[in-house]
Amino acid sequence: MLHKVTIAGMTMDPASNTPIIILKSDNDDQAIPIWIGLLEATSIASALQNINFDRPMTHDLFKNFTEMLNISVAKVEVCDLKNNTFYARIYFTSRERNFDIDARPSDAIAIALRFRAPIYVDEKVIEKSRIPDAVKGEALDTSEDGKRWAEYLEKLSPEDFGKYKV
Repeated sequence: MLHKVTIAGMTMDPASNTPIIILKSDNDDQAIPIWIGLLEATSIASALQNINFDRPMTHDLFKNFTEMLNISVAKVEVCDLKNNTFYARIYFTSRERNFDIDARPSDAIAIALRFRAPIYVDEKVIEKSRIPDAVKGEALDTSEDGKRWAEYLEKLSPEDFGKYKV
């Protein structure tokens, strides 16, 4: 089963300084964090804020090219999670045929935003991305500062990520 999602927000992982995009299910408010690259985060943020550049960025170039060929994006789907790596597919439509291709979720989302295409997450991805309540992380940093960060992170909820605008 596919769950339609929206982008709830973007944040930075303080440990790795890596951007994280937070997808939120329209059905049950389940949040799915996906770590992405800095360039893709910039592309997603610029699309969310309707920022246009003098020269097309890579995802804009891709959109321009596909539109010249009369191809559009029907939807994107985050379809799997294996070994902590998310997988996605982009679904295209044209007069001649419909087809889909493999993509990184960050690229798929950046393209979906440009085509105003819906974003979906497969149920199995939501299940695999859940952390059981019984599993507790252990802080590696036992300093006072590390303990404060661990306490702060334990109190975070998925709703907290939606507070911050891109």
